[in-house]
Amino acid sequence: MNKQINNSMIRKKSDEMYRSVFNEIVDIMHNDYAGYKDKAGWDQPDFYLDQLVNIDDNGFIDLVQDYLLDFKDLHTGFNHNHNHKQKQDIGFTVRRFEDHLYITSSRKEERLKTGDKILALDGSGISEIAKKYEKKLQTVIHERQKWDSVMFQFQEAEIETKQGHKRILELSTYEPIPNDPEYSIQELEKDILYMKLTDFMNHDSISQLICNNEDRLSTYSYLIIDVRVNKGGSDLAYFDLLPYVFNGEKVDIRNFSNEIALTNCTERNVSLRLQMLQGALASIEDKETRHQIHIMIEELENHRGEGFVELNLSELEEDLIFETKPGPKKVIILSDVYCGSAGDSFVETCKHSSKVTVLGRPTLGMNDYANVAFKEWDNRFKLMYPTSKSSRVDEGKGMSGKGIQPDVYVPWTPLHLEQDVDLEKAIKECFKERI
Repeated sequence: MNKQINNSMIRKKSDEMYRSVFNEIVDIMHNDYAGYKDKAGWDQPDFYLDQLVNIDDNGFIDLVQDYLLDFKDLHTGFNHNHNHKQKQDIGFTVRRFEDHLYITSSRKEERLKTGDKILALDGSGISEIAKKYEKKLQTVIHERQKWDSVMFQFQEAEIETKQGHKRILELSTYEPIPNDPEYSIQELEKDILYMKLTDFMNHDSISQLICNNEDRLSTYSYLIIDVRVNKGGSDLAYFDLLPYVFNGEKVDIRNFSNEIALTNCTERNVSLRLQMLQGALASIEDKETRHQIHIMIEELENHRGEGFVELNLSELEEDLIFETKPGPKKVIILSDVYCGSAGDSFVETCKHSSKVTVLGRPTLGMNDYANVAFKEWDNRFKLMYPTSKSSRVDEGKGMSGKGIQPDVYVPWTPLHLEQDVDLEKAIKECFKERI
């Protein structure tokens, strides 16, 4: 009996903790989130509060994630803190084509191979499931749908292998695999360079890569930059690459857009942003980058508690004007929906160069609301949300749900799993230039 009472008390205390954290998240999204005015009334917090009974940490994370989906903002997220146990992984990734899900990678699930397809989940067809989970999938466009979280709702999958054999697979979960960034350059042809950047998080490493390959970037006729998978980071990390991407003597990035960023300088936002920026200083050696961070810190301090303001970052804008360098005569950028945040910015900026062609599929489109803050609870949970808003949102020119459009659209098909269709088309574009 005492054990039951103790368990009941523990469960009650846990539910109270979840309720307290959730209420604070709602407060943040109603006051500190950069889109709180634009999206007032979109969320239904009471609906989720009623479900905060007899759940565990993973259930709580799923519930908060569902709540955040109401805001339709890809820069929001809630998960375990990095120092806490991470949520399990389904062991493979999928992408939808027509009415099937195709295995695009089988990272830990050895019973599946790339190119196998899922015909049904728990006996339901993919189209039927897509209608039911439209909110989680976040779009009706098949090649842009996010199926990762949806897969956890099912126990078994009907699989058809590439050879045409069908079977039922009981789904499992695995420890998550960390994503190791890749910053690389290699020669594809005598005068074609291929650069791959899977994020813009390590400014020093990317700058070193560019520095080490300055001769090749200056002398090769063609450069293909692959950001089809790019998890974002800092715009500063790709600035050293821009002088090779543009023509002309000097380029002023400010001429590309009239948009301004309005930062919601609430007490909480300023405190959280300063904490993050000061933490970044500990790992960045580049003097110029450190100087830029110090300017940002000073501006945030100057406007603490003032709400939405346009920060005076004119001193930083000197970096938006640069002299070009001898570079390739043609640059092709490979893009896809897995390219977001600073990846969106990179593609959007490069599209203004006369020698750039963007090929592939539209980017993720995350930057209507940006400059994220992170709020942690007891080294256990972490909320991510944007603190600044682009003026283009009020002009009806936002990128949410659309992304940055490619110049040459290449629809995704299962053929992409057998050969690199995009890269082959990029090389052909280079060959066109030779003729």
